[in-house]
Amino acid sequence: MTSRPHDALLIAGIPALNMSLYRQIRFLVGDPTGYVQWKDESGAEHSVLILRDIEMDRAKRSARAKTIACPRDYAPEGGLSGDRETATAQAAAECLRRAGVKTLRSDRSLPLIFAEMARRAGLEVQCDTEWGVLERRSKDEQEIAWMEEAQNMTEGAMEMACRLIANANARADGTLEVDGEPLTSEIVRWRVDQWLLQRGYSNPESIIAGGPVGADCHDHGHGILRTSQPIIVDIFPRNRKTLYNGDCTRTVVHGEIPEVLNKMHAAVVSAKNAATAAVRPGVTGQAVHEATIKAMQEAGYPMGLPPKDAPAGYCSMTHGTGHGLGLEVHEPPLLDKGGPALIVGDCLTIEPGLYALGIGGIRVEDLIVVTPDGCRNLNRLPEGLCWK
Repeated sequence: MTSRPHDALLIAGIPALNMSLYRQIRFLVGDPTGYVQWKDESGAEHSVLILRDIEMDRAKRSARAKTIACPRDYAPEGGLSGDRETATAQAAAECLRRAGVKTLRSDRSLPLIFAEMARRAGLEVQCDTEWGVLERRSKDEQEIAWMEEAQNMTEGAMEMACRLIANANARADGTLEVDGEPLTSEIVRWRVDQWLLQRGYSNPESIIAGGPVGADCHDHGHGILRTSQPIIVDIFPRNRKTLYNGDCTRTVVHGEIPEVLNKMHAAVVSAKNAATAAVRPGVTGQAVHEATIKAMQEAGYPMGLPPKDAPAGYCSMTHGTGHGLGLEVHEPPLLDKGGPALIVGDCLTIEPGLYALGIGGIRVEDLIVVTPDGCRNLNRLPEGLCWK
């Protein structure tokens, strides 16, 4: 969070839910919290974190703020409300009023109750629609370390899932089985959830999409998995302590790999390499996506959704190249049409894919960090289709 001289800043909410607030204070709590920051007439900077009294000792050990306080430390003349969120908003406003602040800025996430209490205290609240966006994008060293940790764990789950599929037995009808039972998308997803939960990660529903189901790039998958069909595995868990996410996709084929899949896979990997090579500060997300488009078209594949009368086997890339990642799975910037200029510290997924009607999909996704001279890939897993 940055400020202009004499500006007062306010960001508030529940840190477990408001990721901009959590990023600022690096302190996880599930109660209403307010963070205020200002410079006095001498230019000295002040910051106060206001939260429940029972959380103060813990906050003093780890939260990023010069002063830790509770609402009663800044009770207004009329007293505090019995409602916890209102009381926190009253205290934040009173803190700034005592500091002589007349005008304050906040971001788009500010709860209205905090704006109202500031207004009642005689303060003018201005919404800065862009404040916090670039700050969230430019990850610092601690954030990158947390994301690398999350990506390492994501890759561990990915390797487990892909090897489970690759080493399953195939019945005469092509059905995969493990321990004598049919192997389904649901079973693999459950195994991924369990693996991550044991290691301190929460996991939204992973994509385990086999065969023709995978031709829809965001169908999460269902039903029996079969040999010689592409199976997209896309895992994007969150570390329950740091709240930072990983995101990785690989595609696995059990048994013999049809040539059509080898051709699709080669094009996807080539596009991923082209997009990654295009990443550097100042290059736009659109330009990175255009590198993907060029590689796909050179390999003979169109972009965009299939036409309504598309025949079986019609194959195209139907989505953008990637997106930002951090405290949420999807954050700015987009690597797509209209994508903005990249900045140092952007953490980005590079995930081209091809989707063939009646056959299935191939997607390979890495996580990269934009550096001053290019980018660094946080992935170490192989990207091939065979996981024996």
